[in-house]
Amino acid sequence: MNPEQAKTVAEFLTADFEYEIQATMRVLQAVPAGKQDYKPDAKSKTGLGLVRHLALEDAWLLNSIADGVFATPPDDSDACGIMSGADGAARYQETVPAALNRVRAMSGEQLVKVIDLLGMIQMPGVNMLSMAVKHSVHHRGQLSSYLRAMGGSVPGIYGPSADTQQGAAA
Repeated sequence: MNPEQAKTVAEFLTADFEYEIQATMRVLQAVPAGKQDYKPDAKSKTGLGLVRHLALEDAWLLNSIADGVFATPPDDSDACGIMSGADGAARYQETVPAALNRVRAMSGEQLVKVIDLLGMIQMPGVNMLSMAVKHSVHHRGQLSSYLRAMGGSVPGIYGPSADTQQGAAA
């Protein structure tokens, strides 16, 4: 892919990610207080673990792409200060749009440069951006599947959910 093509693809992907932000915010905000320890299986992350993962790693991925290098992933322990879905939503809103704007400002030449993701994956920045969109949607889907079991309601993501339709049963 040449730089001009990479810039065009990145414009599409950043617009796509920007659209996804609102759905991710709705899911983060829907996590019921006091129920964040729920996890469906011993191998699964807790609800709070997924909240932290989304709130911290979406911004980390985007900022790493903009920097052209991946530093150590963020600390998602209690020390990060995210203790609820509301905390995660606030952090997400504070950091992800700004990180996305940094990627949006990248040149085509920067977007075609290969970036090493901690020795696991090496690909051009524009491809990493595609992966960042998928990463966010994947983990939001995990968290949204926890919500009813946590005693919450599932917000609309790509249209109404059974909880948001008029006359939906509780």
